[in-house]
Amino acid sequence: MNESRRIFLKTGLAAAAVSHPLLAQAAAPKRKLRIAGIGVGGMGFNNLTNLAAENIVALCDVDQVVAKRSFDKWPDAKRWTDFREMLEKQDDIEAVMIATPDHTHASIAMAALKAGKHVYCQKPLTHDIHESRLLAAAAAEAKDCVAVMGNQHHSSGGARKVVDWVRAGLIGKVERVIAWCSLTYRPWGHAGWSTLTDTPPSKTPPVPDTLDWDLWSGPAEVRPYHPTYHPARWRAWWDYGCGMMGDRGVHTLDASCWALGLTAPSSVERLMIEGENEYVHPDKAHIRYQFPARGLMAPLQLDWYSGLRPAEADEITGDHKPGDDQGGAVIIGSEGMITHGTYPGNSLTLLPASLKKEAAGIKSELPNLRGSHEMIWAAACKGEGPVSSGFEYAAGLNELTHIGNLAIRLGGKIEWDAEKGEAPGNREAPQYIRMPRRKGWELG
Repeated sequence: MNESRRIFLKTGLAAAAVSHPLLAQAAAPKRKLRIAGIGVGGMGFNNLTNLAAENIVALCDVDQVVAKRSFDKWPDAKRWTDFREMLEKQDDIEAVMIATPDHTHASIAMAALKAGKHVYCQKPLTHDIHESRLLAAAAAEAKDCVAVMGNQHHSSGGARKVVDWVRAGLIGKVERVIAWCSLTYRPWGHAGWSTLTDTPPSKTPPVPDTLDWDLWSGPAEVRPYHPTYHPARWRAWWDYGCGMMGDRGVHTLDASCWALGLTAPSSVERLMIEGENEYVHPDKAHIRYQFPARGLMAPLQLDWYSGLRPAEADEITGDHKPGDDQGGAVIIGSEGMITHGTYPGNSLTLLPASLKKEAAGIKSELPNLRGSHEMIWAAACKGEGPVSSGFEYAAGLNELTHIGNLAIRLGGKIEWDAEKGEAPGNREAPQYIRMPRRKGWELG
């Protein structure tokens, strides 16, 4: 082909793309969502990495050392310490990704929704039940904002298979679920937090120059700084984190709650606890939920174990060892069982194996999803796809784990009034349903 022919084809095709609207649309680059990351050192860095195809325009973190890898990866993004100042002054932000400690989630997500921003908030959605309900209402009011919780495995094929199988009646009537996390505590393998004798710590080292400790404390009482709280160890402390229920429960219980409509128990009971401490989450616990009938679904008992692998899970599945080395669930039906690991896609198994042939023929009624949980959110923000784990659903799952923590703190059996969000007759419950907030950090 001679040079003039090449030029003709190149310029001709370019002209055609401009003149023909369908070709022009195909050739045009997709619009990028302008995102601000808030809490960008730990999980937030991973979330932003999954969103790297979008436009990361701002990075906000109270710890300049922890946030450094995000600062280095997105050097053109504007840097902030206070999310409130960022939302007020940087007007090109369309959406925010929140991956701060649990106790600050609601404050930041609420501020973002009120500012008209789309929200991706890491799990657990909030630090208490009252916050969860306020956020759900705020998201419903902000109709133009796409708000989702970052329980990324909700978008996985495993979770969706569980929903399809249960709803199709593959394992029959389900009246029992057993779920657990066998780790004593995470992250970073710090076992036995409740055996600490110096709680809260009596030593008060100076606050690093690179950390805004007042902002990190957020709505919680400002304690003297100590590295046992930050970085990364805050999840063990009641004032800052939601413990194993909020950490792994949101993942491991997700598929069961989604498939079976488990958001509002009639009661919850603490059957066992080990290593209790008023400041930190226990090393081990066994919680039992009772759920009433839900439409055509039968009443159901759900047992959750923190810090141990329940013997009954192994006994009921016979030769098959359910779950993985960190946790799992067994969904028990009248015609069979579904087992999976800590996350629904891990070690997903149907029992008996003869059900697999029937399962293969079940067509999903759920919308198709493409890409990571984060990119599914970004697409939804741009009106290009469905929402996955929106606040309407996520708030109920989140609340369920908080009700479990309520039983862990109070002990015994607690009756639950889901409509009012109350534990009738329990005088100690209100302080944990709606935790106190520092002045200036009110949600409403």
